[in-house]
Amino acid sequence: MGEEFGGRNRKPKIPVVGRRNVLITSALPYVNNVPHLGNIIGCVLSADVFARYCRLRGYNTIYICGTDEYGTATETKAMEEGCSPKEICDKYHAIHKEIYEWFDIKFDEFGRTSSPKQTDICQAIFHKLLENNWLSENTMQQLYCDTCDRFLADRLVEGTCPTPGCDYGDARGDQCEKCGKLLNPTELIDPRCKVCRTSPHIRDTKHLFLELPLLKDKLEEYINNMSVAGSWSQNAIQATYAWLKEGLRPRCITRDLKWGVPVPLEKFKDKVFYVWFDAPIGYISITACYASEWEKWWKNPENVELFQFMGKDNVPFHTVMFPSTLLGTGESWTLMKTISVTEYLNYEAGKFSKSKGMGVFGNDAKSTNIPVEVWRYYLLTNRPEVSDTLFTWKDLQAKQNSELLKNLGNFIHRVLSFIAKPSGEGYGSIVPDAPDAGSHILTKRFGDTVGNLVEQYVEAMEKVKLKQGLKIAMAISGEGNVYLQESQFWKLHKEDNASCSIIVKTSVGVVHLLASLLEPFMPSFSFKVLQQLNLPCEALSFCDEKGDIGRARQPWDILPAGHKIGQPEPLFVEMKDEEVDKYRQKFAGSQADRIAKAESEAQKAAKLLQETTISEESANNKKSTKPASKVKAKEPDVSISRLDIRVGLVTKVQKHPHADSLYVEEIDVGEASPRTVVSGLVKYIPLKDMQNRKVCVLCNLKPATMRGIKSHAMILAASSDDHSTVELVDPPEAAYLGERVTFPGFTGDPDDVLNPKKKIWETVQVDLRTGEDLVAYYKDVPFTTSGGVCKVSSIRCGTIR
Repeated sequence: MGEEFGGRNRKPKIPVVGRRNVLITSALPYVNNVPHLGNIIGCVLSADVFARYCRLRGYNTIYICGTDEYGTATETKAMEEGCSPKEICDKYHAIHKEIYEWFDIKFDEFGRTSSPKQTDICQAIFHKLLENNWLSENTMQQLYCDTCDRFLADRLVEGTCPTPGCDYGDARGDQCEKCGKLLNPTELIDPRCKVCRTSPHIRDTKHLFLELPLLKDKLEEYINNMSVAGSWSQNAIQATYAWLKEGLRPRCITRDLKWGVPVPLEKFKDKVFYVWFDAPIGYISITACYASEWEKWWKNPENVELFQFMGKDNVPFHTVMFPSTLLGTGESWTLMKTISVTEYLNYEAGKFSKSKGMGVFGNDAKSTNIPVEVWRYYLLTNRPEVSDTLFTWKDLQAKQNSELLKNLGNFIHRVLSFIAKPSGEGYGSIVPDAPDAGSHILTKRFGDTVGNLVEQYVEAMEKVKLKQGLKIAMAISGEGNVYLQESQFWKLHKEDNASCSIIVKTSVGVVHLLASLLEPFMPSFSFKVLQQLNLPCEALSFCDEKGDIGRARQPWDILPAGHKIGQPEPLFVEMKDEEVDKYRQKFAGSQADRIAKAESEAQKAAKLLQETTISEESANNKKSTKPASKVKAKEPDVSISRLDIRVGLVTKVQKHPHADSLYVEEIDVGEASPRTVVSGLVKYIPLKDMQNRKVCVLCNLKPATMRGIKSHAMILAASSDDHSTVELVDPPEAAYLGERVTFPGFTGDPDDVLNPKKKIWETVQVDLRTGEDLVAYYKDVPFTTSGGVCKVSSIRCGTIR
């Protein structure tokens, strides 16, 4: 939107008495690698959306972030790349900054934890804790590598996770990536040095500890009060109370490293602060780099609200460790009011992983030529707010084509292109006058609908329910399309010009409203809309100077009559199937695999250029002598892709008139009329639980007559081993009616009708099951929809049929 990344072109903002002052942070991304899409949606993008929303509301808002640069991981990466830790930090800080700039992340300050201010503030907080007797000195046993001649910090040790049932062989010394359990390196089974791979041994070393048990009462008072006042997300509350339930223990705050904030005590001069003691203090030091009067933000709890965004693995450090550190100083710090936590975004059939290079990374997204607004929209509609979600290229295609192109883009282009038509056909690019809009029945009803949706949008956004806010904003676009269709404005232009002017002026007001509501989510999209409306960036707003949103109920008054719009152009393009296939192949495997594959293909191409090829004429002469009529088409492989499984909604259900054990359902699967389906579920699922329920429906079985009623599909359900329990396979609530359930890695169109003689259903069915996680699977691939994966309620390792 033409503003500098980091906001350094403006005077620093300071809290203002009488205004709502909002301080926003996102978890500081670690500097030793390139961020992937899961990292981006988990912290910086989510916080950016909320910060943009707050600015639109007129709140005095700053958004603070930066790279987390100290610690073992940086030292390890420096060893791998043969350079100093500072050189690693300089390199990856620039990479992070470039990626976030491309993603339109608008920080007020994007700093670094290796700054001198970090050292000053971190050591000052440490001295306060020491003065207040919240620190203790203890001898601890730590792994020492004779080969490397050094104590091994947590992340320099790998081994087998000791947690019962986990047994992950590559667990780190601080945390198991598989089960999430926080660990001490000495707890690992068969530990090994990450640098030289030899087995270390245990030696005594002295360290400093923060006495969390002594701070328990202060901490619990804060958590109990603020988790309610700040409406903490449920996953944050669960993670926090899990720590409290286990019992608080003294936490070591020092490490035997060189790269970090030095401990300012002679006895510990060879040690640095543990990264999880000093990293959250980075929020404060980066604010201090932004504004000399930083304490007005961080030591002002009466006038400043602190919102923090992060992934679920960071929760205890922000709800237990960081507040305890600040409470222990005895000073009046601004403590976190609201925490917004995301679960994991998974990739196709696996997980995003920085260490393994799996998934789509920030620089990959930029290389696809898919517009940034599409990436932001897809990640935010797929934001894993309450459970893990899944990134698939097919789903990205569906959302771009159906939601952005056919819904949002279609509405805006219809309105603006009609206004831009010459007088007689349209309005010559001039917004018409509509003096009686408020008395136009269809328009008044539409205005009330829009006003109600804007109220819901604000309610969702104030509670940091970003996915819900985006869904509501997009619903306004959907209502706009319905409004245009019902009005038939293209006919009114000749038959009732006054009514047509009302429809058009109202609709162009809604176009401006959508640009404002969607700016937090897709700022580049909103900028393009403003250009087409011929309006400046400052024109974005959905409330007045007092924050009142009442004008949304009168969208016909948003733009003045006589305003000349710009040149309308399509805002989105269709993503083709071949593009999806190309991206899926391009980003398969790890980044290392992709580089190796590209190099291999380049070598093969070079070799082919040097070889003699068979002439086209010679090749064409080698034709089959077998008559074409006798050549049989190859039978497609039998796999799940041949099944047409869709998301359906049971709109009506009743008992079969001639069979007590059967239901007869009417199911909407996205077709012109619902399908009649007969199912034998009476014994297992009460009638009331079948009504208005989303289900997974197999739609291409050959129709079969069951006790006099023809069934045109089959509801998929899971059963326990002894068949005593049966449960429906439930699509997620966000899945769209009629969408096809997909299976990442299995592509192709389904058969029109499954041939019973080929036994395709019977062959595929044996590999349909539920997992320990209650997810429905074909082999090891989940039933996948645009809203996430399909699940059952309680049957683990059951059979689906």
